[in-house]
Amino acid sequence: MKKIVFLFYEGMTALDAIGPHQVLVNIPDAEVKLVASKVGLVTTDTTHLKFLAEHSFEEVLEADILVIPGARSATTLKDQPGVLEWIRSIDQTTTWTTSVCTGSLILGAAGLLQDLPATSHWSVMNDLKKWGAIPTERRVVEAGKIITAAGVSAGIDMALILTAKIAGDHVAKRIQLGIEYDPQPPFDCGSVAKAPPQIVKALLADFGKNDES
Repeated sequence: MKKIVFLFYEGMTALDAIGPHQVLVNIPDAEVKLVASKVGLVTTDTTHLKFLAEHSFEEVLEADILVIPGARSATTLKDQPGVLEWIRSIDQTTTWTTSVCTGSLILGAAGLLQDLPATSHWSVMNDLKKWGAIPTERRVVEAGKIITAAGVSAGIDMALILTAKIAGDHVAKRIQLGIEYDPQPPFDCGSVAKAPPQIVKALLADFGKNDES
């Protein structure tokens, strides 16, 4: 039985959790727990979409796999020592500790990325340095038992890579086919390296950043 734990918190990005969950829940003998500081509904960054945290921190003290989704407000968790302490405690029990998007900034705030290569959403890559991490522009970055995924949709890639490690390539490929994960985007604009400068600038403005921050 593989114990897979997702951290939920207010303002989290929905797809950061839904993508990996859709993959990992299909691993044979997977036991998935959705955990927050307290049991109840958690509001995501998607209007009207709420997730149900079925367990509190006190109820979940160990995991084989920890998944930490990101959020635009992810950095505010640095001011919640109870969350960071729970992450550090769970990490001591995990085989794999993972993050999606800006979830890596939460790992950093918990002190788990010191001197390690890590990735995040392109708009906050340099922020990883604040936590002693080495910003690495890859879609999925492995550093020992720490696996970080880049922005949002990269969580699916991370989860498939993790599935292959746990259950083998055959199982991972079956899950990939089952969810028909075969990206063929209508625009070649899915990374900051490919996007037109005006699109990058507009998004940074949406994120409350300028293109020099």
